[in-house]
Amino acid sequence: MGSTAERVNSNGITGLVFASILFFTFLSGCKKDYVEINDEEIQDYITSNNLKAEKTDEGLYYVIGEEGDGARPNVSNRVTVHYNGYLLNGNVFDSSYDRGEKSTFSLSGVIEGWKLGIPLIKEGGSVKLIVPSHLAYGSQPPSRSIPKNAVLVFDIELFNVL
Repeated sequence: MGSTAERVNSNGITGLVFASILFFTFLSGCKKDYVEINDEEIQDYITSNNLKAEKTDEGLYYVIGEEGDGARPNVSNRVTVHYNGYLLNGNVFDSSYDRGEKSTFSLSGVIEGWKLGIPLIKEGGSVKLIVPSHLAYGSQPPSRSIPKNAVLVFDIELFNVL
């Protein structure tokens, strides 16, 4: 058996380790599962808007309006689109229509939801993307008009694949 000081020190370390485990267990229990929460929000949105949406393996929901008949883009392409971006409550946070001009983007530089969704259509096509936060901005939105962990909806028309 060690000295009294060794036993106290050992018990103090054990207590500290135990307290640390409890603290991290508490924190992880408080973390919300936004994949699950967003999926429920999306299901409600689809039902209340009477949409016939499909879901990718990654969790992106989409409704193809028109498939289009031109070139199909991939993530290495630039695309020219018109779009409205809004929250599930209908609040618009971005719109090329409101700016009065189409937008051109490199698909490699946009949110994951667009990288997955735009290639589902061809030039001349249109799609509604319902993007859960893990495929959008998550807890780090680019502006105050998009809340943390928000589901985003985009109505997109694809004009050109460059």
